[in-house]
Amino acid sequence: MKIDLHTHAKLSKASDFSPEYYEEMLREAKDSGLDALALTEHFNTRNFYEVYSELDRLFPYQGDYYEAYGLKIFPGMEVDILENGHILLIGSKWSILEVRRKLDGYTDKGAFIPFDQLMDIAEAYPLLKIGAHPFRDSTPLHHLSPRQLARLDAFDLNAKDMYQYGCDSNQEQVQRFASELGKPVTAGSDTHQCLQFGSIFNELDTPCESAVELKEAILQGKYKLHVSNDLEIKVKASVMLKKLMKRMVRLEQALSTGMSSS
Repeated sequence: MKIDLHTHAKLSKASDFSPEYYEEMLREAKDSGLDALALTEHFNTRNFYEVYSELDRLFPYQGDYYEAYGLKIFPGMEVDILENGHILLIGSKWSILEVRRKLDGYTDKGAFIPFDQLMDIAEAYPLLKIGAHPFRDSTPLHHLSPRQLARLDAFDLNAKDMYQYGCDSNQEQVQRFASELGKPVTAGSDTHQCLQFGSIFNELDTPCESAVELKEAILQGKYKLHVSNDLEIKVKASVMLKKLMKRMVRLEQALSTGMSSS
């Protein structure tokens, strides 16, 4: 089973969820060869709960995942911590939504939940806990103590960081860091739109039907990482497209505001 463990459903945190946009992303994910993905949308994205209510409307939920266009979509979210860093949580829809409700008072910058408090909450649920992009300049994790980092299940080898910092050097840095902590490394594209799918993914030895099975496979090392030879061009094209799409959204908003005021 080929799965991307770090993906988003929206162009940006400030944008609304668009079913048409996400369906296009899913079709491209399937065309790129993926069998599954973890939807790790930002926990403080605009109208977070709407994302899952829309998924409920669009796709059947089979146990621990949505089924769409032949893809398994495992629920999740990306959580900011007070110490500066991002944590990916992946599990059943019910677990993700319950944990998210407990974070309602921690969504603003400067008031994010402390790492240990987040782990206290997350460890009460059957969740896969991944430290996202541990060496990203803006949101690293390597500054946390070994005791804290030991509470995570794995660390994210992130396509965006590989593009920005160099594929070989970033992969070596993340794998060495994880190895020193006795943790596995998982692959995530961190995509916000369709072109980045397939840039990096995990190939599990056997299909997984639940988040518990997914976590077990990762912890037992029953998977391989795959990095596309086209990673750099995929991410570069994605970055350029995202910038263009954001400009188009701002232009549409400006035109709409101008028309309504005239």
